[in-house]
Amino acid sequence: MSAFFLTGTDTEIGKTFSACALLHAWRNQGFSSVAYKPVSAGAELIEGQWSNEDARRLQAASSPGFVLEEINPLCLRAAIAPHLAAAEEGRELALNDMLAGFHALQARAQRVLVEGVGGFRVPLGRDFDSADLAVALGLPVILVIGLRLGCLNHALLTTEAIQARGLRLAGWIGNTLNPAMNRLDANISTLHEHLRAPCLGILPHATDGEAGGVAQHLLPPA
Repeated sequence: MSAFFLTGTDTEIGKTFSACALLHAWRNQGFSSVAYKPVSAGAELIEGQWSNEDARRLQAASSPGFVLEEINPLCLRAAIAPHLAAAEEGRELALNDMLAGFHALQARAQRVLVEGVGGFRVPLGRDFDSADLAVALGLPVILVIGLRLGCLNHALLTTEAIQARGLRLAGWIGNTLNPAMNRLDANISTLHEHLRAPCLGILPHATDGEAGGVAQHLLPPA
């Protein structure tokens, strides 16, 4: 069994899209694979059940047999920072609960991909954030970089934060948000030069958001 913690340089940079592509790539290699999104913020009522769109996409990309509540046990309704959404619902997010959900999945799949929320340091409670979750899990980290203006600074700062906590950066994924980005290739070259971790792939811009079709652009970590 191998497991990884996936984070991003910001919100809305294709973290879930990249996670789904990784899951497809592992499954194409013959591994049973599942995503774990311990907490989500932003839900809609579907057939009497509140669920998060990203969590549903992760379930669809995972191997069969995992129910949505296992993949995303904490689903908050408002699309705001999780600690604020939890407070509005009178709930308190607990780190131990998040760890327990991971260990339950860990026993049932060969590859587990834990997706954080937003960027690397999003508050989850009064005294812990998503970086603390990554440390508690102790997993190698995969960084998704949204390729747009400002990505170099965000990538380098996030990498520093990951390494400052003693975590290993297992690799990074560049997600092409804007194919017309000025000097796209030069920005990618700069990332190769400055990030001391393997590039797992550069995902092309996908207008339909179909992650299965871009999985061949990734070389997932073992």
